[in-house]
Amino acid sequence: MRLGGAELAPDLYEVAGYGSRKIGFGGRPAVLVVDFQNAVTSPDAPMGKSPLVASAVPRVAELLEVARRAGAPVIFCATWFQADRQDMPPWKIASMDAWVEGAWEVQIDDRLWRDGDVLVVKKAPSIFFGTPVASILTKQQVDTVIITGANTSGCIRASTIDSFSHGFRTILPRECVADQGEGPHEVNLRDVGIRYADVVELSEVLGYLEDLDAEQADGRLPAAAEH
Repeated sequence: MRLGGAELAPDLYEVAGYGSRKIGFGGRPAVLVVDFQNAVTSPDAPMGKSPLVASAVPRVAELLEVARRAGAPVIFCATWFQADRQDMPPWKIASMDAWVEGAWEVQIDDRLWRDGDVLVVKKAPSIFFGTPVASILTKQQVDTVIITGANTSGCIRASTIDSFSHGFRTILPRECVADQGEGPHEVNLRDVGIRYADVVELSEVLGYLEDLDAEQADGRLPAAAEH
């Protein structure tokens, strides 16, 4: 390709076929909410001042209400460590030193949590690493994992790769994930979107869940396995 007489290099990702097909939704969704705890979502916390996070929280709340009506499991994770931090990996983020068990910082944002949701505790970036999330999803016969939360360039990316690696159809509603900065947010959404997941508008996910809710209501979709 030439532009103004200059030869432009081809997009080698496009040449190699990255992002050439869509994964799509399955029949058994679950929603994962990654690290939407006070330390991340409250403007009173050092990490909680991101406009992207402030925008995402109400959109996640909207998504969760529709997901619960559709019978989709909702799994939160919080990141916390014991008081002496002997179980804390060598994180390079100073504000995380306050993320100890029982602290205000590690409580799930009460705008999002509802009775019946599931909470797991993680120490590392991925919601799957060292937690029972994969087992919970398998028990519930889940095939589609909808990932929300923060931060896109860290824990969301790690959780997306692990979800993909476990064989789940992995969906990221664009409005429901957030980061400290717009640049890392967009770059990482693009990158996981051409490799591991479908990055879609929230409206598409809501429509999918609303259709499932309707199918369950008229008996066309059998209930998932009970506990």
